[in-house]
This record gives sequence, structure tokens and C-alpha cells, in this order.
Amino acid sequence: MRYAIVIEKGQRNYSAYVPDLPGCITTGATIDEVEANIKEAVSFHIDGLTEDGLTIPEPTTVCEYIETV
Repeated sequence: MRYAIVIEKGQRNYSAYVPDLPGCITTGATIDEVEANIKEAVSFHIDGLTEDGLTIPEPTTVCEYIETV
């Protein structure tokens, strides 16, 4: 499965979350670090859902960019 992630810059670090996996969030000092951390967080999150016998949400979020004037 392929999940969309959102990365946001904070004052001192970056944070990332997965809209289709509520509660799946992480932080990192750099973009590379937060990307690595969110991959690990997604895996951990899905493992937890599986262990609890819960349904793994299908990815539904679509990401697009728009141009502004």
C-alpha cells in the first residue's frame, strides 16, 4: 500500500503524519530523518492494528499542488 504523508516544518524540527492512519505521527531534525521515522511509524502502526485484529485503512488521501498567482 502507498500512503500519503504530510511533512511540516516547525521552529526546531520537522513533523510528519499520515492522514489515512489517525495517530500515526513522528518528528525528526531533518526532512530525511522525518521521512525515515514516518516509514518506521507506519510499519509499527500497521503491526499494532494487525495485532489488535483491526482493519488496516486503505489509502484514500490524494495529494496535489496548486499554482498561485
